[in-house]
Amino acid sequence: MAQTTLSVNERADRVHVILNRPESRNSIDQTMIDEFHEVCAGLEADPKLLVISGAGGTFASGADIRQMIDRGRKEALAGINTTLFQRVAALPMPVIAAIDGYALGGGAEIAYACDFRIATTRAKIGNPEVGLGIIAGAGATWRLLELVGEPVAKEILLAGRVLTAAEALDLRLVSEVVEPEALLDAADALADRILANDPAALMATKRLLALPRAAHPHADLEEQAVLFESETKRARMTAFLNRSTTKGTK
Repeated sequence: MAQTTLSVNERADRVHVILNRPESRNSIDQTMIDEFHEVCAGLEADPKLLVISGAGGTFASGADIRQMIDRGRKEALAGINTTLFQRVAALPMPVIAAIDGYALGGGAEIAYACDFRIATTRAKIGNPEVGLGIIAGAGATWRLLELVGEPVAKEILLAGRVLTAAEALDLRLVSEVVEPEALLDAADALADRILANDPAALMATKRLLALPRAAHPHADLEEQAVLFESETKRARMTAFLNRSTTKGTK
């Protein structure tokens, strides 16, 4: 599928998706949703780490209101954005949001669905949906509670608070704040740290983190049982022991 709203750069171990509708501050329209589903299908078939950023100094300004205005009950119940953001959250390998400028509404919600968020000093993150007569209906009402806690989530969702990069860092909503020109290098550096680990162990850990409390510890033991039988586990542990032995003889 030819991409018209996304720029997709694929490497051996990662995929970088750029939301690329700068004329509308990367607002999320139906075409972008459809194209992102195609990206997700590829990452489900061939798991790689995903980095998401936006073109033109904006991450994403939200859903495209020109399309939203004519949507009704049927479209709301279809969960157009929700379905995609759930799919992004469930991708096998970790996902990093690299946020520059505004991440508002649906733009914020796709960032909340990612495993990691890095921001630039000029990032602004918020959910102004109630001012438009709707709710933040694609994950913010529950993901944001988990990420920043109830008091701050209510300030954002009910009172229109927009977080600065410094505030988001203090709340640990983002893990790092950098200058705009350093954003993609910071995302790649984080990706490098993640990808230095065993992909199978990464995917198992991500699956476990998504499970409800009641699924543990049984699910952990099942995942560990598979990993304990892997050749990768033996090779990595042998390499660790050899490094330890070498250090001990110096």
